[in-house]
Amino acid sequence: MIRAIRNFFETKGYLEVETPLRIPVTIPEDHIAPFTCEGWYLQSSPEICMKRLAARGYGKIFQICKCFRKDERGERHLSEMTLLEWYKRDFSYMELMDECRDMIRHAAKKTGNSLLVYGDHTICLDQEWEKIQVSHAFDRYSTMTMDEAVMSGSFDEIMAFDIEPNLGTQTPTFIYDYPASMAALARLKSHGVNESTSHGSALPEPRAERFELYIAGMELANGFSELTDPGEQRERFIKVIEAQKARTGKGNSYPDMKMPEKFLDDLKNMPPTAGIALGIDRLAMILSNAQTIDEVVAFPPEEL
Repeated sequence: MIRAIRNFFETKGYLEVETPLRIPVTIPEDHIAPFTCEGWYLQSSPEICMKRLAARGYGKIFQICKCFRKDERGERHLSEMTLLEWYKRDFSYMELMDECRDMIRHAAKKTGNSLLVYGDHTICLDQEWEKIQVSHAFDRYSTMTMDEAVMSGSFDEIMAFDIEPNLGTQTPTFIYDYPASMAALARLKSHGVNESTSHGSALPEPRAERFELYIAGMELANGFSELTDPGEQRERFIKVIEAQKARTGKGNSYPDMKMPEKFLDDLKNMPPTAGIALGIDRLAMILSNAQTIDEVVAFPPEEL
């Protein structure tokens, strides 16, 4: 599978890069707690360094690497995981969805899995993949609109229990146009809100050019059109850092976050770019009909 993924990107002219696993400052992200290592961090994704490369003129890059996230363990989660991440200059998030589709189709065919059987689901990769706006998914599967869910603080809960299990059960599903507050690194849609809420009671917030990919109810990838305004990005980071500080003393495992100044300095030179991260372990689960992530790694942490 990994050979097929590399082959896909190499034939499209991407450069494979390698960036440090241990970094002095990480991108502040809500709900992702990094491991500390002698005052530095083990990367939760290669994002910060890969975006700096993109800002310095590397227009088509990809990387397959180890990433680390504290307090993540379950049937689909590991604290040490394998991630695929790629970036392309002058690319939109809509175009990136199509390239992600093409890459997975290529990897599946190379491993003999164009028609996937995963649990109770039979998923055809050759048919048209579904694309649905987040707000429409809330209208379809929830009793609350997306904007109402954001305002009530129940967005993540409704996504996890009401919406995600219904996504990608016949063909893979891209869910896109997230509320801006749920997309701290994504560019806002330039034309603002273009949808009305079903119940009309919640004031809609701006949408961001972010998407996620689901197959058989499992999230596989998270991508977006990159925010390239360092001033706006700094303000978003400040909000995340303040939210993390508010949890201090309440049993949270988030270390004190620092502002990634070198990243913000490089960001001002980044051209329009789209980027995506995809879980290699989860893709292996889907292609091999493995019901737990332990089945696709050589050594689950409990065996070490």
